[in-house]
Amino acid sequence: MPKKLTQAEMPAADYAFYGLVWAGTVMTERVDRALTKAHGLPVSWFEVMLWLASSAEPVPASVLGNSTMLSRSQVSRVVDALQSRGLVARTPSARDARSVEVSLTEEGHRVFAEADATRREALAPVFTDLLDEQDIAALGTVWRKLKAEKERLAEEPGTRPS
Repeated sequence: MPKKLTQAEMPAADYAFYGLVWAGTVMTERVDRALTKAHGLPVSWFEVMLWLASSAEPVPASVLGNSTMLSRSQVSRVVDALQSRGLVARTPSARDARSVEVSLTEEGHRVFAEADATRREALAPVFTDLLDEQDIAALGTVWRKLKAEKERLAEEPGTRPS
């Protein structure tokens, strides 16, 4: 059986990259299981609800597609599912007659608050209880740098970052 590479044998950038991928995958799966079991909400539904809950105003559907880690077609399917459960409402946009805006309903706010508590509870032993304030601040710095570069590249003509 081939031997696994150790951290010391791997270039630091590769180790950091695969660490981010591993952590994101493990935590997403953990949260998805907890949310699905407790609330019947897959993590993709929760992500859309999180963006909606964070906005005081209804959010254009196109903004959800640009803000979440979901494709526009996935966002559309998620919004359809959430609407069928009475958790979101679609309204015609006051700014653009061709588009719709999405917002959480009163029931959506209630379900989101419960699901958010479940998410925090699921993450606590493997994230917030484990990391100190400096660790969390450092991860925030990394995320902001990576996101800023993605946004910068998106503004350049002829580039389409994923």
